[in-house]
Amino acid sequence: MAEVRDLRVVVGGRTIVDGVSVRALPGRITALVGASGSGKTTTGLALLGECPPGARVTGGIRPVADGLAGYIPQHPAAVLNPARRIAALLTDIARTHVRHLPRGERRAAIRERILRALSDAQLPDAESLLRRYPHQLSGGQQQRVVLAQALLLGARVIVADEPTTGQDPLTKNRIVDQLAAVAARGIAVVLLSHDLDVVRALADEVLVMRAGRVVESGPARRLWRAPRHEWTRQLLDDRPSFVGPDASAESATAAAVLRVRGLTARHRDGARGATVVLRAPELDLRPGECLAVVGRSGSGKTTLARCLAGLHREHDGETVLDGTVLPRSLRHRSRAQLAAVQYVFQDARATFDEHRAVLDQIARTAIRLRATDRRTAQADALTTLTRLGLPEHLARRRPGRLSGGELQRAALARALLARPRVLICDEITSGLDTVTRRGLLDLLTTLLRDRADLSLILITHDLDTAALAHRIAVLDAGEVVEQGPARRVLTEPRHPFAVSLMATTTRPGAGTSP
Repeated sequence: MAEVRDLRVVVGGRTIVDGVSVRALPGRITALVGASGSGKTTTGLALLGECPPGARVTGGIRPVADGLAGYIPQHPAAVLNPARRIAALLTDIARTHVRHLPRGERRAAIRERILRALSDAQLPDAESLLRRYPHQLSGGQQQRVVLAQALLLGARVIVADEPTTGQDPLTKNRIVDQLAAVAARGIAVVLLSHDLDVVRALADEVLVMRAGRVVESGPARRLWRAPRHEWTRQLLDDRPSFVGPDASAESATAAAVLRVRGLTARHRDGARGATVVLRAPELDLRPGECLAVVGRSGSGKTTLARCLAGLHREHDGETVLDGTVLPRSLRHRSRAQLAAVQYVFQDARATFDEHRAVLDQIARTAIRLRATDRRTAQADALTTLTRLGLPEHLARRRPGRLSGGELQRAALARALLARPRVLICDEITSGLDTVTRRGLLDLLTTLLRDRADLSLILITHDLDTAALAHRIAVLDAGEVVEQGPARRVLTEPRHPFAVSLMATTTRPGAGTSP
């Protein structure tokens, strides 16, 4: 369907891809795996005839002949028009397929196609979702809307860039089933993923990339049973044990640094008024504690985090920091209150100005929130970045020249430069390979150990990541259904949904042939 041969891509004198060959075959799933910045996305986009601006490209590129190709990006918000409702975005595509019908039948046919595509993309409650804007959806829901767009298009080739990013285990299994069904219809699927569980469950052929080169390739079954390259073996060592400490008696009796009482959040729903999307009657975060918030995609995890950070104004209830009630909107919070609650977003790239050096943007936090002079702020920024594993020569680059993992470290450094009391990390490891994810989680563990004044809220779909927390809160359909010590919730959950979530394997497709 599409092919690149001996592809070489050079941007600004830096080789991004070097000598890579990939074929997209009908009904087959080809997976590209590797660390953040290894060249997976550049290779996948080349199959669609797209290359980075200003790139020098050599080798053979044969994109899909009729242009019927779909691309599901890792961060879908970047391709969804924020000013249009989901219904309008999907109608634009569906309309092109019903022009042959009489005018009186087109509206019903469009709606039928849209609802079927949303169902195929594993999006329940489609009627409610169609009335929302992209920013009112979770990252996982946005991802599935883009998948629905590709299915509506009738694409012959689909390049899926981290399609399970930010998805809980239950939804991840359904996405795996859907991509397998897409391939079964004769569509060529190119899967770019760090999620080795998903790759093992789906892929027919696997290419392992490192620093722009393919270091190993072969059938998925052979590669898992007998990896030949050392880098492949490192990637497959993906089951680190993140066992967080139990909440100590001292922590359990300490006064909460952050208290939530009677929180009810809503989304505006056009002329229909507002829809309640979250209820959190009571939630506490104690000094030096890590609280993991887990649940399905769309369960309200990010809405909860945005309420705490002052980014979602449509809510009732109180958020109390060190005994002081925080204003609902960050626009009404003082500089000290802004600094005290810092947010690290899932899509780090979208939070940086692409035209300014990363270092300058990080230092700006200390200048604005701590009234630090520019020279001292830059020195503090470099010290923090170095500690987080990002050297100065990378920090002085613009965001477009850093990988996803490098930008995530930069975003974490920017938040830490405010010297927060509460650090909210929203799915910050979901788009990272196992090696980079392991390093970032080690950093978070070290930060909690070294800074007694810091508390952490970890929004995650990944139960391995949640295990590093002291306590876990489980959300389902906008309700906090269970909370307690991490080890107890993970091993002896009490609520039926928590039981099903913990019982769901984190290895999609386990027991099936690759």
